[in-house]
Amino acid sequence: MDMHWAHSAPTFLAAFLASLVEFVEALTVVLAVGAVRGWRGAVGGAAAALLVLAALVLALGPAISRIPENVVQLGLGTLLLLFGMRWLRKAILRSAGVIPLHDEDAAYAKESAALRAFGGLTQGWDQIAVSTSFKITMVEGIEVVFIVIAMGGGGRGLLIPAIGGALAALGLVILLGLALHRPVAMIPENTLKFVVGLLLCSFGTFWVGEGMGMLWPGQDWSLAALNAGYLTAALVLVSLCRARAARPAITRGRQT
Repeated sequence: MDMHWAHSAPTFLAAFLASLVEFVEALTVVLAVGAVRGWRGAVGGAAAALLVLAALVLALGPAISRIPENVVQLGLGTLLLLFGMRWLRKAILRSAGVIPLHDEDAAYAKESAALRAFGGLTQGWDQIAVSTSFKITMVEGIEVVFIVIAMGGGGRGLLIPAIGGALAALGLVILLGLALHRPVAMIPENTLKFVVGLLLCSFGTFWVGEGMGMLWPGQDWSLAALNAGYLTAALVLVSLCRARAARPAITRGRQT
């Protein structure tokens, strides 16, 4: 029971945090669509995309269970590891100041200006509003579906906590959107991506090892050691990137 909890709780947490980041980014665009083009099309497009995404999870989740577990762990673990490394790379560069932090308020202003450029509203369902909301929800939601399927396919009984984490994130974002009616800029997105990147890399490494027949010391508790190892490496890389980014400025200062 303890081992199962030690595996399902991180699965729920990783799915929740990853989904939270993606849904917040989608919410920013949906709010801009609603404010500029009307709420009917904005909500309708987003709801249609969520139905499609739910159908994908229901179709792909049980299908994966029919594949041999070691094949699923090796394949999904590799994809999860690559996906986590992409998130962690961006989080490291943003933490080091190499690339700018993501700004939801700026993204909202940019999307609003782009929507106003399409001109006046149409009668009935506004096609621009529906298509824009549908597209952004699908784009961000596909990543959520991948994470849910990958996290849930790594072991028996993990699909439910993965789905639960995604649904909890969706519910929280919807509540925040209804309450604030503006971008959720107070959520530290880069910190979330940093944490999610660590979790995805750890899970990916763990499942690749299991798929190859490796026996992890302590079994599921090895995830804690993997998280600690990736965190240490990431913090070292942040320091190195920050020092390298500051080096040209120091050099220019000496030349002047």
